[in-house]
Amino acid sequence: MATYAIGDIQGCYDDLRRLLDRVDFDPGKDTLWLAGDLVNRGPKSLETLRFVRSLGDAAICVLGNHDLHLIATVVALGKSSKKDTLGAILRAADCDELIAWLRHRKLFHYDDDYCMLHAGLPPQWDFELTRQMALETEQAMQSPDYERFFRSMYGNKPAVWQDDLSHTEKLRFAINCFSRLRYCSADGVLDFTQKGPLGSQPEHLLPWFAVPGRRSLGMRIIFGHWSTLGYYEGYNCYGIDTGCLWGGQLTALELSDPPRRHQVECQAASDPLAV
Repeated sequence: MATYAIGDIQGCYDDLRRLLDRVDFDPGKDTLWLAGDLVNRGPKSLETLRFVRSLGDAAICVLGNHDLHLIATVVALGKSSKKDTLGAILRAADCDELIAWLRHRKLFHYDDDYCMLHAGLPPQWDFELTRQMALETEQAMQSPDYERFFRSMYGNKPAVWQDDLSHTEKLRFAINCFSRLRYCSADGVLDFTQKGPLGSQPEHLLPWFAVPGRRSLGMRIIFGHWSTLGYYEGYNCYGIDTGCLWGGQLTALELSDPPRRHQVECQAASDPLAV
């Protein structure tokens, strides 16, 4: 039995299947942890969604910003971007089933050894608060009134956590952390303008995992979302988005002791707008 955490796929289905072949993945005994962004910009988002869904309990997926964008596009009548490659999903006969399945995925997953989320955590959150905010946000996404949530989730404010935020503000802040966060200030003010590699940001910004005294320091966290960071291994942190979509690699981190990295070069990613 093995568990593999895989970074952002973004519709690069053929590369995913080659990576699974590389590690001899057996859904009858092995488990996949998928760090979000299953879909968009790559050539085969529909095939990726259908395949991951078909794995049942053998695949555990947290939602990324592109997955949430897909859901919002469908359920809240959002607008597609010119860069989106979601048309095949939107036209599919099983679109509603796939969206319902996606809407019931997690934002935060954990076991006794590791935690997984798509993007990052603010320095004020410890494990219990992270778990609580993930649960509350997941419940909003899965509630009978889920459309209201997806209509209100967009926006960069509030930019810093406070205990007295309104319920809607707390959920928006949580979504932004779980699915979009890369950099913030030392006191936890989120920034969404900087997307570059470490060292490219203004002096007042830090990668979320390098903020001194962050309360999640004791959590062993796997995350994706940050292709310009590349593979990152720091204290209790593993960044596994290695830019498959952009001609990099697709990474599987085998959660052994110590963890082992497996990668394939991404062949279908030279044209991220290919259909």
